[in-house]
Order: sequence, then C-alpha cells, then structure tokens
Amino acid sequence: MTQMSMIQAIHSALDAMLARDPNVLIFGEDVGYFGGVFRATDGLQAKYGPTRCFDTPLSEGGIVATAIGMGAYGLRPVVEIQFADYILPAYDQLVSEAARLRYRSGGEFWAPITVRAPYGGGIYGGQTHSASPEALFTHVAGLKTIIPATPYDAKGLLIAAIEDDDPVIFLEPKRIYNGPFDGRHDVPAKPWTDEPGSDVPEGYYRVSLGSAAICRAGEAVTVLAYGTMVHVALRAVEETGIDAEVIDLRSLVPLDIETITVSVNKTGRCVIVHEATRYCGFGAELSALVQERCFYRLEAPIVRVTGWDTPYPHAFEWDYFPGPQRVAKGLRQALEA
Repeated sequence: MTQMSMIQAIHSALDAMLARDPNVLIFGEDVGYFGGVFRATDGLQAKYGPTRCFDTPLSEGGIVATAIGMGAYGLRPVVEIQFADYILPAYDQLVSEAARLRYRSGGEFWAPITVRAPYGGGIYGGQTHSASPEALFTHVAGLKTIIPATPYDAKGLLIAAIEDDDPVIFLEPKRIYNGPFDGRHDVPAKPWTDEPGSDVPEGYYRVSLGSAAICRAGEAVTVLAYGTMVHVALRAVEETGIDAEVIDLRSLVPLDIETITVSVNKTGRCVIVHEATRYCGFGAELSALVQERCFYRLEAPIVRVTGWDTPYPHAFEWDYFPGPQRVAKGLRQALEA
C-alpha cells in the first residue's frame, strides 16, 4: 500500500492499464507532453510513447467521436475533457452514438470508452469551471456514470471503467484531488495523508461498478451522497452528533439501490446531498426511488440539500456550495418532521 492523493491514484490507474492492456490509449487536450491541466497524465507520454498518450485539438466533439470509432474497432480509449463544463460539445456524440451503438447494432459493435472529466465547485472557478452535470448523463440509457470520493475508490473504479464494454462517464471531484474537503473553506486545507481511503495498492485492482459504500453506520437517518459531498456529510454528522448512516454512492448508474433500500428501511429517514442544481438533479431520481421502495417505512419526508437553480455564482461560492451547516439543517429537518 502507498498513500496517494486522488490525482496520484488516477495517474496510477492509467499507468497500470496502459501497461496491462495494449489496446488502452489516452488522449485529450494537453494530456500528452504537458501531462494534463491537473497533471493526471504526467509522464505517461514519455513512458508509453506518443501513440498511446497524445494531445488533440480543442474539439470535445471530435475527441469523443474519435474515441467511439476506436472503441468500435477494438481499442479502449480513455479521453479527458479538461473541465466537465466543456463536455457539452461532445454531448451529441455521447448520447446519439456512444450510448446507442451496442443497441442499434444488435450487439455487433460497442463503445468501450471512458470519458474522464474534473467536475464540481469549491475552487472559485465561477460558472465556467464548477459544473456538476452528472444528471445529464444518468438520464441517458446506455451510459454509466461514476463519481469517486477517495483515492482508493478513484483508482479501482477507473480501472473497472476502462475494462467495461460500455461507455463510462468518470467524473472526478476536483476539489478533493489533493485532499479531502469537508466544506469548511475558512480552515487550512488538509492533504490525503493519513486520511481514510488514501492507502492505495500500487498494482492492479478493481472496485466494482454499481456498488455503494457505507462510510458510517447509523440508526437515525440515512444520508446519500457522492464525491466531495461525502466528506461534507460526514463533517455535518460529526458536528451535530446525529447518529446518521452515510452512504457513498460511488456509482450513479448502475446504482446500488439494494444498499440504499436496506438503510432507509432501517432508519426511516433520508437526506440526499449533492452539489448540482436541485431541479431535476440526480437527487430527484434518488428521492423517487426511495419513495417507491421505502414508502411504508418512511417516518418523514425525504430532504434534499443541493446547489441552487442558478449558474454557479463566483461571488456567492460558499452560499451555493452545500456546506456542513446546510447539511446539518437538512439532518435536523428530517428528524424533526
């Protein structure tokens, strides 16, 4: 085991898969010589050569379209979109081509591609570098959507995504690339050193897609979160002293609905936390699923703690960001109902 930050774990996963499978290759804007804007691919071009890790023009649609063609011919491309905000030019390729290729070809072709993208706020990135677009992809049949919250999960889930025969959107919460963030922006940042989930095997391993993790067992209320919000939720639970069960979804599609159902049936209460906008955010689907499966065991309305229904505001970053105080308020609301 080696202690790694999330960015180091992602680099380790890419390194391991390039070495393990000659059909794996990496490309995107600045991922080759420069090593990526967040250095996730640093040194991989020098190690594996410019045909395995290379730069592309600034054309997200072209990047994903090329990956789809490569996947149909047997390769396993891993492409990077520099920020999730800029994935929309590739959305048509993902929805109309990648997601439907296996279905419309009757299983003769498929698109084993992985699309990596840093996402989320908390970095003073404003409206163009802070988006949380996960719900856009979870709505599309044929796409899988994965969001890790720890370095260990980031590496294992990314390896599983690369080996998957379906297109996977792998969203990386950039606010926790170099250390966990519990939403308290006014205290010094912490590194991943000695934090849970930072011990990462150097070699190959997988974390199965579609499996949630119970980060904290509890009896009073179930908290569903993913990415950075897992750490915020754990902080809110610690500060309030509420005996909450915190579940890190890890995989939005496929979703581990069994773990969620067992937990909510036990606690009778549910709080859903995500950074994306509230209206039609992934929390709305989670709320519907919990209502359908746990209606007779629920003792209070489901509570959602989310971002606002606005573009990400630079001037009001920490009002928009669902910090521990807002999550704590949601926990109390669920218990007082």
